[in-house]
Amino acid sequence: MEATLRWTLLTAVAPVAWGTNYFVTHEYLPTGHPFYGAAIRALPAGVLLLALRRQLPRGSWWWKSLVLGTLNMGSFFALVYLAAQLLPTSIAATVMAGSPVALMLLAWAVIAERPRGLPLLGGGIGVAGVCLMLLTGTVTLDALGLLASVTAMVTSSFGYVLAKRWSAQADVLASTSWQLIAGGLVVLPPALLYEGAPPHLDGRAILAFAYVTVVATAVAFAAWFTGLRRLPAAAVGLVGLLNPVTGVLLGTVIAHEPLTWRQICGLVLVLLGIVLGQPVAATAAARIRSRSTGADSHRCRKPVVDRVIPKGSCDP
Repeated sequence: MEATLRWTLLTAVAPVAWGTNYFVTHEYLPTGHPFYGAAIRALPAGVLLLALRRQLPRGSWWWKSLVLGTLNMGSFFALVYLAAQLLPTSIAATVMAGSPVALMLLAWAVIAERPRGLPLLGGGIGVAGVCLMLLTGTVTLDALGLLASVTAMVTSSFGYVLAKRWSAQADVLASTSWQLIAGGLVVLPPALLYEGAPPHLDGRAILAFAYVTVVATAVAFAAWFTGLRRLPAAAVGLVGLLNPVTGVLLGTVIAHEPLTWRQICGLVLVLLGIVLGQPVAATAAARIRSRSTGADSHRCRKPVVDRVIPKGSCDP
């Protein structure tokens, strides 16, 4: 149980880092360059991890890196940027909150990892908590933005399941570096074609990109894929709900945004959903059931004298 908890805490580094990424991107990075932003974020992070591991892909991992890099990084970064431009942040984050459920269903279909009752319950409670936390008024939905957000959720969930399926064949840091480099290279041609020259970066933007590259990309994805290797997909997906939680808390602490009771209730529901979906919760529930069954069995053990069952025995 301690080992499982340790892997869960390591996995949580990823959504917390991604939650801070929204604030850093909004405040310090240039707008209007989604493809360059994705390339600048992914390529240096991939090169950094590759320098640490010094392993190149072999055999099928060349095309697997391209597939995973496109799904998990290249197209995902661009779609999330498009959704952020066309939808309110609350709507985009709420749509992405459905990723744990998508991850469970895709893991069931692709790798036969059937979701259990507690993770499904946790997913429902967690999504409800995100809705309560973020959906605070009437908004107008853009169809293209909604499509981009849903597509980003589905493609990344599918990519994560494929990464879990193939993860035993390669080192985690090495395979993460290959994905990041492939994803960065995929978005580089559209950046050159549609966005022209790279954006000018001042000192603050360079520092912000350094944070996004090292913490919110290299460290975060390494932790995320490590969690996918060690934990059930359902548990990892639910840990991802810490992403919007981090965004709300960061807005309160740094941007001095008010934290309402509605948001607090949503935060509690999200955290409850995350806990219910973890293997530790399933183990605890199994122990409680076992103790209850054992106690009932113990109470039923009354002596039978002359073939007469005493009163108070456990009748069916």
